[in-house]
Amino acid sequence: QVQLVESGGGLVQAGDSLRLSCAASGRTFSSYAMGWFRQAPGKEREFVAAIRWSSDSPYYADSVKGRFTISRDNAKNTVYLQMNSLKPEDTAVYYCVGQQVGFLLSGDYRYWGQGTQVTVSS
Repeated sequence: QVQLVESGGGLVQAGDSLRLSCAASGRTFSSYAMGWFRQAPGKEREFVAAIRWSSDSPYYADSVKGRFTISRDNAKNTVYLQMNSLKPEDTAVYYCVGQQVGFLLSGDYRYWGQGTQVTVSS
C-alpha cells in the first residue's frame, strides 16, 4: 500500500517560515515527479510546486515563487517544501503528491497524502 505522509504544518505568524516534509512508503518515487498542492477553505485546490526525479528545474506557482523551495531526497523517498516569508493567504491544507499523470507538472498525480494544515496569522 502506497502512503504519502506529510508533517511540519502548524500555526505561524506572517513572515515566519515552515518546512513541510512528505515521507513516501510502499513504493519508491525516485523515478517520478513529486510535489505539493494546497487547498484553502472555500477555494479550489491549487498547485504549489513540483520537482522531477532528477531534481532539476523545479516548478512553482507564481504565488509562491521566490518564497518557497521544493527539494527531495530520493534515498529517503522524501520530498520537502521550505516555505519562507509566509503570508496569511498561504493558509491552507497542504497535500503531498507523487507520480505525475500526464505531461504537466501542475496537473494530476496518482498518489496523494492526507494533508497537513498550515495557518498563517497576520
